[in-house]
Amino acid sequence: MQIVQQRHGEVGVIAPSGRVDSTTSEALQAAITTVLDDGTTQLVIDLAGVEYISSAGLRVMLLTAKRLGGGKGALVLCGLGDAVRQVFDLAGLLPLFTVDVSRQAALGRLAVKPD
Repeated sequence: MQIVQQRHGEVGVIAPSGRVDSTTSEALQAAITTVLDDGTTQLVIDLAGVEYISSAGLRVMLLTAKRLGGGKGALVLCGLGDAVRQVFDLAGLLPLFTVDVSRQAALGRLAVKPD
């Protein structure tokens, strides 16, 4: 798995690619924690490059949502392919997240002009 980190104004963007599973989820969690520890309160996680996500990956998303919940910030997921969307849906987690089709739409939701 590779993880690309970007910043668009006040919004952090994390874009993993490959598989997010028990082997790689710790690296993704570490990248997200680093971004949030730097003071980012608005985060887009672009899953367009993710071909598979396991329960370990779902846990990372839930922990991130919990950390940014309660008015502490905002999390938007985007780019969910069919396989990834199906895992979120089967786990019953899709309604818990704000999801957009593309990174541009997610940044727009957070009122950021994409670079």
